Amino acid sequence: MSPEPNKKLVIAIASGKGGTGKTTIAAGLTKAIADMGKSVAYLDCDVEEPNGHIFFQPEIENSTEVKVLVPEIEMEKCTFCGECSKICRFNAIAVLKEDVMVFPSLCHSCGGCFLICPEKAIKEVPRKIGLIRNGHGYGAIFYEGRLDVGEALSPPLTRELKKVVPGSEVIILDSPPGTSCPVIAAVTDSDYVILVTEPTPFGLHDLKLAAEMTRALKLPFGVVINRADIGDTGVEDYCRTKNIDVLLRIPFDRRIAEAYSRGNMLSSAGAAYSDDMNRLYIQVENKVITHGNSHS
Repeated sequence: MSPEPNKKLVIAIASGKGGTGKTTIAAGLTKAIADMGKSVAYLDCDVEEPNGHIFFQPEIENSTEVKVLVPEIEMEKCTFCGECSKICRFNAIAVLKEDVMVFPSLCHSCGGCFLICPEKAIKEVPRKIGLIRNGHGYGAIFYEGRLDVGEALSPPLTRELKKVVPGSEVIILDSPPGTSCPVIAAVTDSDYVILVTEPTPFGLHDLKLAAEMTRALKLPFGVVINRADIGDTGVEDYCRTKNIDVLLRIPFDRRIAEAYSRGNMLSSAGAAYSDDMNRLYIQVENKVITHGNSHS
């Protein structure tokens, strides 16, 4: 089975915590899909610390600056009424007796101050926050976002990255770890979310948070358990109790660690892992087709 013509399948790979093997799975799954002969794009949405390029080693073909609009005060028009400061929930504007201070790094680019100013004393000016780079590697289209050093807000860059999604059959979104705003910006509007976890108390705790996040977003999801044979059964028990699909169990295998340390794909650790990635994709594809969730 394949998605209907002119539809794309968007799969997000996420995890409640870092270090679970999320990028290993995302990169390995992308390569497996490309090896099937499908057109696939990998988007590294972990824009604060992108590392997918280590695996894909892409030839970068384009690099585009990403900018957001921030306020600039035309002081000759300003009456220091304070309306702009009142509307800003993030304290990006402070109105003093005879001055206005703007803090661009706090600005969420909502445009509220620009719209509410009675004197039209605010204009919006572009401000660079990062880059989007793209190329090709392992038969896949490669995209990554890179947030500039010192920038506090990554979701605007993630949203711009997702807008440039090419016309591929399958899109793999490699999300940042956690369950906060950057992750939500990455996984929103996906057809399916794969949560990568590990069978430890910390892994279980953060899996619960990630599962609640995806439920709140009304996104279908399943779990991949990495290092599944280390003995702790808490994750398995939780998934069984909550009727969460365990899509794949990956053993604690030194060959995987060695491949990772060399920047190699999961498949280089053994042919069985190529088969695992193939089965993982087919499972997700069938689940999405069954529920009719793929994007036009």
